[in-house]
Amino acid sequence: MEIRPARVEDAPEITKCVAAAYGIYIGRLGKPPRPMLDDYTKIIQQHRVLVLCEVKKIIGILVLIIQNQSFLVDNVAEHPDQRGRGYGRKLMAVAEEEARRLGFTAIMLYTNARMTENIGLYKKLGYTETGRKSEQGYDRVYMQKLLSEESS
Repeated sequence: MEIRPARVEDAPEITKCVAAAYGIYIGRLGKPPRPMLDDYTKIIQQHRVLVLCEVKKIIGILVLIIQNQSFLVDNVAEHPDQRGRGYGRKLMAVAEEEARRLGFTAIMLYTNARMTENIGLYKKLGYTETGRKSEQGYDRVYMQKLLSEESS
């Protein structure tokens, strides 16, 4: 298993991984979740994207956005065939390490309000809800975690 920066040529495989990870929510939301609509070639060119690979196959992704003095986990996804192996938690730990390395004292994320299992997971990881907004046709729950100087 390897975590490495994404390359533009990874975009098609990233798109497939994201579609598999988020496809289960289409029925619940009544439409594709926003990450399924992203152009990953552009995302890779504009932001920090890491991929989790197993034998050269992308099984997870992490999209980090740094703007306006904030560090945002824009997307974390793992292929559903890989669930239960701790890879999502590993990707979140990598995000926190990266935020600390860059000098941030907090990390932010958002998820769809109907993805209740994600909200529960983030709470277990130490995130607290900071607000709810309807944006781009999606009801979002914003969360934040204050980071200590030490690794968690």
